[in-house]
Order: sequence, then C-alpha cells, then structure tokens
Amino acid sequence: MQTDTTPNSLVHICSRAEWEAAQEAGEYRAASLEEVGFIHLSAPYQAHLPANRIFRGRSDLVLLRLDPGRLNSPVKWEPGVPTDPASMLFPHLYGPLPLTAVTEVTAYEPGADGEFAPLV
Repeated sequence: MQTDTTPNSLVHICSRAEWEAAQEAGEYRAASLEEVGFIHLSAPYQAHLPANRIFRGRSDLVLLRLDPGRLNSPVKWEPGVPTDPASMLFPHLYGPLPLTAVTEVTAYEPGADGEFAPLV
C-alpha cells in the first residue's frame, strides 16, 4: 500500500535459508511478525544501518527488493532505535510478505571488516 512518500522500492534482509523456506510456504513471515507484530523493512538508503546492528559479519544473507504497491498489509513508517539518525523513520510491514512483492533477490555480503556498506 504505497503512499506519496513511499519510495519506489523497499528492502528486507534475511538469511538464504529463511528465503528458501518462504518460497516453499508461499509467503514470508519473519519471526518479528509474531514477536512484535510487524516485519522490519528499510528504504534502500537505510539498509546498512540494521544490517550492521543485527547481522554484522554474516555472509549467509540475501537482500529482498520489494515493490511497495504489491504489499497486501499496511506499511507504517516508525522510529528505529535511538542510535539511528535523529528523526529517521523505518517502514514496518504489518502482515506477511507476499512473494509477489519481491522483485529481486541478491546476495548481501559484508566487506572484509564485517561491515555492510550503504547500498548504491
């Protein structure tokens, strides 16, 4: 459900195993959906922030690029954590992620130092 301020694409980071399981299940349901009621997403320019906070050094990740217009559940832009830049909001998907919303899947690797660089 896209608004005038929603970017043309959003991203989600998950493990290859989680993505493979989602393909078998027909939808993606992150653990956070059960824990806090939503799936964490990012605008492409934000992806490195949660990647470095949560996944630093991991090499088993994929980056899912999403078409916001293909999402069936509400997306709300809400604050991240206090260490994120002031007033930065992150998109949260309040429902499962339909596979039809995924437009591209790419490996998401950190640099030699274990850090993820901003997406270009």
